[in-house]
Amino acid sequence: MDTEQLARTFLEYFEERGHRRVTGSTLLPPPGDPVLFTTSGMHPLTPYLEGRPHPLGSRLVNRQRCLRTTDLDEVGDATHLTVFEMLGSWSLGDYEGPRSLEWGYGLLTEGLGIDPGRLHATVYAGDERTEPDTASLRVWQGLGVPVEPTVEDNWWSNGPTGPCGPDSEIFLWSGEGPPVSTPTGDDRWVEVWNHVTMSHRRLDDGSLVPLPRRNVDTGLGLERLASLLQGKGSVFECDVFDPWRRVVPGLWPLDEPSLRLVCDHLRSAVVVVGDGIRPAATGRGYVLRRLLRRALTVLRQGDPSRTLGDLPPEPVRHTLDHFRQDVDPGEVLRVLTDEERRFVRLLERGRQVLTRPRFRGPLTEEDLHYLHDTHGLPRDLVTSLREE
Repeated sequence: MDTEQLARTFLEYFEERGHRRVTGSTLLPPPGDPVLFTTSGMHPLTPYLEGRPHPLGSRLVNRQRCLRTTDLDEVGDATHLTVFEMLGSWSLGDYEGPRSLEWGYGLLTEGLGIDPGRLHATVYAGDERTEPDTASLRVWQGLGVPVEPTVEDNWWSNGPTGPCGPDSEIFLWSGEGPPVSTPTGDDRWVEVWNHVTMSHRRLDDGSLVPLPRRNVDTGLGLERLASLLQGKGSVFECDVFDPWRRVVPGLWPLDEPSLRLVCDHLRSAVVVVGDGIRPAATGRGYVLRRLLRRALTVLRQGDPSRTLGDLPPEPVRHTLDHFRQDVDPGEVLRVLTDEERRFVRLLERGRQVLTRPRFRGPLTEEDLHYLHDTHGLPRDLVTSLREE
């Protein structure tokens, strides 16, 4: 099952159960939101999760593209991407968590054909302030799914203050042979779907107060589940990366970790540019610049002559089409290659600056601040140049 079939099955399943489809937004949050990019499926729905009536009603479902910079250092493992898609379902004061879990189990096993024996769940075990999530525990026990209670891993919050509550996570076995151990004991259990019951609000002093209306928020990583259903070893091998994996190794011979990083960062940059962002020294533009420079640094380590000018439009076009972005691939490539030229000029200037006697020994924090503020050389670039 390819990602488009998976997304369509998810959306139609919940529509059949009274959910209205919400059109996914771009990577850009609504005006006034302090966050640079949309980081989850629930992000654009925050006002409605906090009590505002939604014009489409109390049962919602959507497909949302997201970007997370907090996982940049993990990109290259089997499950993390910078830009990805979340499938989500919501109950705004309608049904409770147990019904959401029953539907989730039904979709995974009947709708998608997953062997129930490959599933494991976790639930909130409770602490000194809040009760254990016995309702979710009973659901999983009734369905015959192994379940593991935890504390910190199964309490969800959207920041230091605001809505929060217990969650139940669904894991899928990715290893060879029959499943062993539990999700906290074996990382071959891959989390695919999180069901949150927003039952409390955390105040500034850390205290919890019950919410007048309990909501259910679920999020399922599209590429992550697709790779497991397709029998792939990582998200970088599922069908959305096929055009990149066909083109990039022929252009630039890379080891697997480098290939994953380059494909992820270039693909992510395409989506960011497709949503109207351009490279800049601050804000969203700096995130784009950082993604491109990380990819270019890895590319050039093996051969400084490698250039984005060699990248054909096919993977760019495929990515824009996949994320439903009506943008000319040629324009996106022009943005990428223009930024590459700026980066090459910065590298040349950085090498010259770092030959000065002041910078030949160990660099102090004062040196690093000076190099950034005076010469525009960020810390990670200085480190890379010193390692040449």
